[in-house]
Amino acid sequence: SKAPRFSGSNYPDGLPPLGRYQECELTAYVGKNRENPVAENEGLAVDTGLKPAGPTPSSSRFQVDLVAEAAGAADKTLASGDKDAPAPEGSEPAAGGEEAKGRFRVVNFVDPSGASPPEAVPAEGFQNGDTVMSEGSLHSSTGGQHHYHYDTHTNTYYLRTFGHNTIDAVPNIDFYRQTAAPLGDKLIRPTLSELHDELDKEPFEDGFANGDELTPAEEAAAKEASEPKGAVKFGWIKGVLVSSQPTLWSDIFDILRALASWLPYFLSCVIVLMATVVTTITGLSTSAIATNGFVRGGGAYYLISRSLGPEFGGSIGLIFAFANAVAVAMYVVGFAETVVELLSVDCIMTDEINDIRIVGTITVILLLGISVAGMEWEAKAQIFLLVVLITAIFNYFIGSFIPLQSKESQGFFGYDSGIMMENMGPDFRGTESFFSVFAIFFPAATGILAGANISGDLSDPQLAIPRGTLLAILITGIVYLGVAISTGSCIVRDATGNDNDTHSAQIMANCTDAACKFGYDFSSCKSDKGLYNCRYGLQNDFQVMSIVSGFGPIITAGIFSATLSSALASLVSAPKVFQALCKDNIYPGLEMFAKGYGKNNEPLRGYILTFCIALAFILIAQLNVIAPIISNFFLASYALINFSVFHASLANSPGWRPSFKYYNMWVSLAGAVLCCVVMFVINWWAALMTNVIVMGLYIYVSYKKPDVNWGSSTQALTYHQALTHSLHLSSVEDHIKNFRPQCLVMTGYPNSRPALLHLVHAFTKNVGLMICGHGSRRPNFKELSNDQTRYQRWLMKNETKAFYTPVFAEDIREGTQYLLQAAGLGRLRPNTLVIGFKNDWKDGDMMNVETYIQMIHDAFDYQYGAVVLRLKEGLDVSHISEQDDLLSSQEKTSGMKDVVVSIDMKDSDGDSSKPSSKATSQFLGPTEKSPQMLNVADQRLLDASQLFKRKQGKGTVDVWWLFDDGGLTLLIPYLLTNKKKWNDCKIRVFIGGKINRIDHDRRAMATLLSKFRIDFSDINVLGDINTKPKKENVTAFEEMIEPYRLKEDDMEQDTAEALKASEPWRITDNELELYRAKTNRQIRLNELLKEHSSTANLIVMSMPLARKGAVSSALYMSWLETLSKDLPPLLLVRGNHQSVLTFYS
Repeated sequence: SKAPRFSGSNYPDGLPPLGRYQECELTAYVGKNRENPVAENEGLAVDTGLKPAGPTPSSSRFQVDLVAEAAGAADKTLASGDKDAPAPEGSEPAAGGEEAKGRFRVVNFVDPSGASPPEAVPAEGFQNGDTVMSEGSLHSSTGGQHHYHYDTHTNTYYLRTFGHNTIDAVPNIDFYRQTAAPLGDKLIRPTLSELHDELDKEPFEDGFANGDELTPAEEAAAKEASEPKGAVKFGWIKGVLVSSQPTLWSDIFDILRALASWLPYFLSCVIVLMATVVTTITGLSTSAIATNGFVRGGGAYYLISRSLGPEFGGSIGLIFAFANAVAVAMYVVGFAETVVELLSVDCIMTDEINDIRIVGTITVILLLGISVAGMEWEAKAQIFLLVVLITAIFNYFIGSFIPLQSKESQGFFGYDSGIMMENMGPDFRGTESFFSVFAIFFPAATGILAGANISGDLSDPQLAIPRGTLLAILITGIVYLGVAISTGSCIVRDATGNDNDTHSAQIMANCTDAACKFGYDFSSCKSDKGLYNCRYGLQNDFQVMSIVSGFGPIITAGIFSATLSSALASLVSAPKVFQALCKDNIYPGLEMFAKGYGKNNEPLRGYILTFCIALAFILIAQLNVIAPIISNFFLASYALINFSVFHASLANSPGWRPSFKYYNMWVSLAGAVLCCVVMFVINWWAALMTNVIVMGLYIYVSYKKPDVNWGSSTQALTYHQALTHSLHLSSVEDHIKNFRPQCLVMTGYPNSRPALLHLVHAFTKNVGLMICGHGSRRPNFKELSNDQTRYQRWLMKNETKAFYTPVFAEDIREGTQYLLQAAGLGRLRPNTLVIGFKNDWKDGDMMNVETYIQMIHDAFDYQYGAVVLRLKEGLDVSHISEQDDLLSSQEKTSGMKDVVVSIDMKDSDGDSSKPSSKATSQFLGPTEKSPQMLNVADQRLLDASQLFKRKQGKGTVDVWWLFDDGGLTLLIPYLLTNKKKWNDCKIRVFIGGKINRIDHDRRAMATLLSKFRIDFSDINVLGDINTKPKKENVTAFEEMIEPYRLKEDDMEQDTAEALKASEPWRITDNELELYRAKTNRQIRLNELLKEHSSTANLIVMSMPLARKGAVSSALYMSWLETLSKDLPPLLLVRGNHQSVLTFYS
């Protein structure tokens, strides 16, 4: 039987009716150029079931597999599985150019597997969903009928969703990868616009849903660079356990001898357990962070930076890399000291210090050679050294069970309860104490991250780091405890090494030492004053472990192995961590060390730098001073790893989902505190120095603000705290003392009215909320969302503490109404509307004036205060063009970074100094200025736009507090003059009064201001406000309003009413006569302003009110115009008549 073309389809022939799809054309998109159709030679072809092998430099993130088949022969071709059936004669390549733009788009993703395409897909594949046909029968451009289908998910990549053919993708891991992900190809799911928008829209016009994306060629290149073929990866044993174990055992033979000699063995066990607790907690925290997402190279730096952010990560990363580099010198010097001690009897080259330098230099060069040879050689060397070290430990334990008489004079008698009991008591000599011994031991436990530091070379870091690290800690703890108990049970603390130091039976009765019952008396090397000159025993012989062991030279080999293995691990760790730090570009100037070489991306430059640092400290040959600082550097890293887990858990971010569940936030916090305590126990001045260095680097990185976003727990906790505090704030009633001007500033695009933005920011910065509102006429909500993101970033770039909130509205009034109602959150809501003065109100449509004035009325209706800023030069600089139409050409390729946009500003707010408001706005990065010359007016406007950004010189802020609006008119200039840029300006207060009460009114105002605790330089009482204005000014006002008068007395009543209804802004004769006195007051006030405040830096004045419905928009606008013309910068303020100032405590 025939194989149906549509699995699950109800159509008898496997094809849906042609319907409205008959006239559609199919366009395949190649790359990111929507205008490019499928090339002619890659047009319609027979579907052989083949799929692309993966993304190539020329392929698209979407790929369409088209098959043209003749209507009559299609069924036979599919049923027979003929893979070589030719295309029908009537088929032609896809149309090109504009003809290819159809209403119907078919898209498909490339196969992420990267596998070679199969030779054929059997016909049965059409029944099990491996291939899905297109939803319609489409006609070619020649008119011949052809049936198109395309492969949607070979190897079940795209499943048919509930039996339907759809580009809606099923969940797939490749959608969640980052660009150039190491584990596989990055694919992009269909955008919401592609699935939701109307068919006649370009489905890809909105760009990528997931932000910045590389082209396939760029992504392939980046992936090839980041993950070269043939890279060597290690499992948890070879990569983590083998790297960590020798580092943790680095000083096992020397340190445990000191523990057993100075402390009772149970206190030695306490010290070992304390160190194990700290390292175990840190290991658990490391495991939690490592399993909360994919881990790249960088070890401790990567874990901390991705958890706490670049500030902590950058500071710790630098000192951690430096600590590892110096640790190389420490271990190499330890190795060289042992070598020189062994050779000192027969072979001394120069002197002891220079011999250590020579041996150390040769050693570090050999280690560098192993490291540069590659991770494979380093891993082989580590395995060999670990085998030697394990052999030495077994050699010790075996020897401890084989007491020999020849060793008894040196203090080794085998396991004995008497020796154990004698060693139970402490025997501190000199300045030693419990904590000083602990400080000696703990640095040996600082190697727990040796495996995690090569996280980039692990095949599965999420599995390897927890397993290898925790198992290494467990094995180390057990071995340390075993060796501590063993040495304390079979070796006495002091021995002479002289076989003749025996005693007779009659003296034995008075002997109390543990060696007495074995017939030895070592009291000859002890004096009555507590001085000792014994050569052997736990307290004296550094080679006592060799004496106990079955074969002494193996212990020496173990010491060599432990030091060399630790040095090699540190030599590999430091460059890896430093390379990751440099790749993130946290510290400028270090980019050269980010480059990697070879198949494993080896940081050869980092190796050379580490070698130079290590060699410098080796040549010092005295590391007793630097050693405590290095130990504290490690401990600071461990403390921050523990704190990272606590911080992430406290932030309660949904992204904190570690697969390793055996952690607790409070245990991690305790681990962080313990690490800090241990830092001070080891060396208090080194701990202080470490903290100073970390804080210094933290402040530096915070100041530099690196452009990275890693979704750190700091961001999550900031959100959590903001949400919690916002909810808490909403439960508390507002109080006058806590009033803040929270401004909704109708700026349009923030960079179109800089003066308005800078002035409001000056008195709201760190004081109150500032929202830059914008009512946009563009119905494209995607662009609106992009604008919000871009301009919020622009505000941050320009250090403006404000929020940008655009809304779609038919006009500026509607947009303002939306924002007045909905802007803000809880108590963080605006209470003051700030707009620019509409300078061009006389030149444009008067309905715009009606809209503008109604905005002010709406603010009062919503119980907002209102503020209007006027500069005589104007506010809107959007028409001053420096670049044109770069948004469409740059934004979609640069991912909204350093671009210049050309935007329509005519609906932004009422201020427009030019009839045309085509804006080009520069943001997020410097661009070259246009060479065009500005006219005088535009140059003045541009200069005025930066007026409030500059430091204000000595001058005055004149406050004309004519009407009591609750105190907002006085509060704003007070806040302004408290800022650094305005603190040279003094407040002068002007009030209205009567001529016969000027002194009384001045004293009353002075009293009020002093109670408000507001400084002022002068108070002026204006007794002549109600004096008639000059005749020429009245005449000028009448001439100004003449075009806007209704003149109802000169026309029929019906005609006048109809005209007033259609043009509500017109001024009636009755209205003009009724408000004649108020009109004259505005004219007179302008005269007084010119007389008293013509030199002020800023004038803040009570804004006149107009009763809604009684005063026409043209008359109110004329009042504002007359009051504010030809003056310095003027701020008209009217509060909502609720008190914002109080003199009560």
